[in-house]
Amino acid sequence: MSRRTLSDAEAQERASEQRNYLWGFALALILTLIPFGVAAFAEWRPLHLYLLIGGCALVQVVVHFRCFLHITLARNKREDLQLILFTVLILSIMVGGTLWILFNLYYRMMPDMLP
Repeated sequence: MSRRTLSDAEAQERASEQRNYLWGFALALILTLIPFGVAAFAEWRPLHLYLLIGGCALVQVVVHFRCFLHITLARNKREDLQLILFTVLILSIMVGGTLWILFNLYYRMMPDMLP
């Protein structure tokens, strides 16, 4: 079997793609280790810790979209972005509705235990 050699443009595109994946991996690793390190070794108030974890999670979602899924704001990728935003909307409605129902049931079943 013979191996096909890459042209200069293909080799440059492949190197750029690998660099993009390595940057994404490094950023995802850092954004994962920061909350773990703060939760394990720092004495932060729970609210501040939750805000840090949530912020790092949101930034990590953006990193995954950009570096691994190749979702950008370019005109040709708009359909992919709309699909993802619609999925987020449906999941938010489902999670919000579930929490609404559970808290409503909790309020009705145990009103004397409310904070």
